[in-house]
Amino acid sequence: MEMAIGIRTSLGPSPRLPASANTYRNPRVAPTSVCFFKEILGRRVSCPSLNSRGCSNPKVRLRRTTTRCSTTSTAKEAASVSKKKSMTRRDVRNIAIVAHVDHGKTTLVDAMLKQAKVFRDNQTVQERIMDSNDLERERGITILSKNTSISYKGTKINIIDTPGHSDFGGEVERVLNMVEGVLLVVDSVEGPMPQTRFVLKKALEFGHAVVVVVNKIDRPSARPDFVINSTFELFIELNATDEQCDFQVIYASGIKGKAGLSPDNLADDLGPLFEAILRCIPEPSINKDGPTQMLVSNTEYDEHKGKIAIGRLHAGVLQKGTEVKVCTSDDTCRFAKISELFVYENFSRVPVEQVQAGDICAVCGINDIMIGETIADKSSGKALPTIRVEEPTVRMSFSINTSPFVGREGKYVTSRNLRDRLYRELERNLAMKVEDGETSDTFIVSGRGTLHITILIENMRREGYEFMVGPPKVINKNIDDKLLEPFEIATVELPEEYMGPVVELLGKRRGQMFDMQGVGSEGTSLIKYKIPTRGLLGLRNAILTVSRGTAVLNTVFDSYQPWAGDISTRDQGSLVAFEEGSTTSYALFSAQERGQLFISPGMEVYRGQIVGIHQRPGDLSLNVCKKKAATNVRSNKEQTVVLDSPLSYSLDDCIEYIQEDELVEITHLSIRMCKNPKLTKKR
Repeated sequence: MEMAIGIRTSLGPSPRLPASANTYRNPRVAPTSVCFFKEILGRRVSCPSLNSRGCSNPKVRLRRTTTRCSTTSTAKEAASVSKKKSMTRRDVRNIAIVAHVDHGKTTLVDAMLKQAKVFRDNQTVQERIMDSNDLERERGITILSKNTSISYKGTKINIIDTPGHSDFGGEVERVLNMVEGVLLVVDSVEGPMPQTRFVLKKALEFGHAVVVVVNKIDRPSARPDFVINSTFELFIELNATDEQCDFQVIYASGIKGKAGLSPDNLADDLGPLFEAILRCIPEPSINKDGPTQMLVSNTEYDEHKGKIAIGRLHAGVLQKGTEVKVCTSDDTCRFAKISELFVYENFSRVPVEQVQAGDICAVCGINDIMIGETIADKSSGKALPTIRVEEPTVRMSFSINTSPFVGREGKYVTSRNLRDRLYRELERNLAMKVEDGETSDTFIVSGRGTLHITILIENMRREGYEFMVGPPKVINKNIDDKLLEPFEIATVELPEEYMGPVVELLGKRRGQMFDMQGVGSEGTSLIKYKIPTRGLLGLRNAILTVSRGTAVLNTVFDSYQPWAGDISTRDQGSLVAFEEGSTTSYALFSAQERGQLFISPGMEVYRGQIVGIHQRPGDLSLNVCKKKAATNVRSNKEQTVVLDSPLSYSLDDCIEYIQEDELVEITHLSIRMCKNPKLTKKR
């Protein structure tokens, strides 16, 4: 059993913060650092910022100490141990902003950039400036980690904005070795969510300092006390140290650009957040006079400069035009020359002649550089530990397009084009794997989830590739002659009136509920399930259907557990066209009585193409190109045909819909579904 004890304080304003940021006077939570106690385990997390009168429990006595961040003292102790060999840079802070999806990371970075005067006062700046990718702006999510920097009171703060979706956890894992601390952004209503647990676990494993930012504090149903208590419980569950549990709390509204130590009294700007970063994030520890060492954590490509390696310089000095040694994890090395050097200032890369240890920089001139390799001193350089990410859990088959419409719309259609593009993706995407399939024109792509692979498919489609993909399958393991499959933690936030149908749906897919609670005062509930990854395939659309679009589903990988049994993911069959041609209104009018259609009149279809959803189990072949007989036309008046609106399925919807014997045909202009001709012939 764990017990959280709230603290009351009457301290005045912090001497390092603006006067506008008054102390937090909530009787349940401490002001600048959270104070809790774990009595049963015999472990006590001290609250250094409170006096003896601040404890709400009269049985607990606290000794008077000065305000500090425990992580800062830990950094000082570590620095004193290796005082002779290393030193710290006081003019630099390296931080990563991590959170669950839609908790406001990118919006908070926007506010930090604006208040740091990165942009001119009259400059037009779009929302979510860090989401520069077209696909990111369309979907409203962050897919790739991005670097930027700001200056505050003479200190350069390097900021890395990371994705919040669990499928892109590899992006978070590979950038955490570039920073000394993280800003953990938590929604003021939802609290810690599945991806919050994942990113916090990785940050604690690296030993990073954590500053908790309770964002969206201006929401009407905000509940900061619950969020802070839940976050602390999460720290304890992840076996955080006493120093890590004594974390700094900042309350903020990213969209308004305000922050403070109290949810009821925010400052007019983000000053309290900037001060917390300078005070609680440790200074980078460097070996200034040692041999050069830089671990490549990211790569980009420029048409003029070629491949650009991005990483943090751990030791030594990197100069433009010098020769270096590129080392890999297996102790193989090669020589290269640095043509250009860049550092991040504000929202752009600035060319420099040299970079000091502790800073994040970009290196040009090494065209064969890979993520995880070390740029080291030419004579005495050694490789740093390589980047390790978790294994993928889902795989899909990619193959060349074999439909009758092949080559009509795509630019790259051969297996050689497909192979080169897939293996080129591995250079940047560490969490993805590509293997050769059973035939020379088939490839198996493994990723963290269906969204992880779907983003790759969408990027390839926009680049002009034409290919087919099969249904997603989970990656099982055999350990001690036992079949294990991946399980995930699924959280569903939905109105209480739709609780019954959603619970029934999750139960059919072998899900087991382990938590249910109310969320805020809006009449919504939050249910948590442990469910096989197989059961999540096609689940999102089914939940949206039974909840009328009001449910929000989030998942994160948990562990491998014994096989849960057979799962039926789709009860309805498909409507399949049995001849090639152009669809007609006359044929579709009779076909729509059999189910819901994907097509409209005048569209070109081919034999075996899926044209709709059958209203019953099993597939049904239809003639959607049938034309009305031209006999006795003059004596009969033409009848008005009323057709239902066709279903419009996106790429994600199509991948969730298809089953074992079906494929998705992907071209630059069209997305079609069809039956797999190889499996059809076998049957």
